[in-house]
Amino acid sequence: MIPTSFPDRDEIARLSANMLLEIGAVHFNAADPFTLASGLPSPTYIDCRKLISYPRIRSTLMDFLTVTVMRDAGFETFDNVAGGETAGIPFAALVAERMALPMTYVRKKPKGYGRNARIEGDMSEGQRVLLVEDLTTDGGSKISFVDAIRETGAICAHTAVIFYYGIFPETTETLGKHGVSLHHLCTWWDVLEAARDCEKFDHDTLREVESFLRAPRAWQDARKK
Repeated sequence: MIPTSFPDRDEIARLSANMLLEIGAVHFNAADPFTLASGLPSPTYIDCRKLISYPRIRSTLMDFLTVTVMRDAGFETFDNVAGGETAGIPFAALVAERMALPMTYVRKKPKGYGRNARIEGDMSEGQRVLLVEDLTTDGGSKISFVDAIRETGAICAHTAVIFYYGIFPETTETLGKHGVSLHHLCTWWDVLEAARDCEKFDHDTLREVESFLRAPRAWQDARKK
């Protein structure tokens, strides 16, 4: 069923942040920071993959993501929904179902045998493709997926994610220079506000998280090993 009517953007952000907290997808640890894929430290970590195990929350967030994309980009803007390997695949399938569109997925790199393809499923020249992922930090990984889609002759000018870090100003600039618009449900700022309201974390931890969010590069540089 195609969703057409939902709460406004701020309410979607608030509800999305609360749902991520409810399922334990949000982790804060200032004393022993997490190591991100970049190798840099962070007092925050989010695991959106947990959503696939919570059908009520999963369904609600996919409705939110679908209506956000349609509100922002248009109701007849896409011909295909592509998921990025691996986390984006289930979410792309769920969004494609709601938008009544074909679904494909994009490999991180060619599989190395057979057709050596990066695109799995049926994607054709001229199709307008929505790239769906679980989250984005600085937008870098999205560029590779977008390029793989464009190599087929398809058009990819939009990517949608459940969670956007919202603390690195270069993200939207990086994507924008590549001709890609970003759509998202919530950011770390929304999660921090929700975390304060639900009192799941102590005051010192939240204060350190806020310090990181306000100046992430400086926070990381001070703690590099």
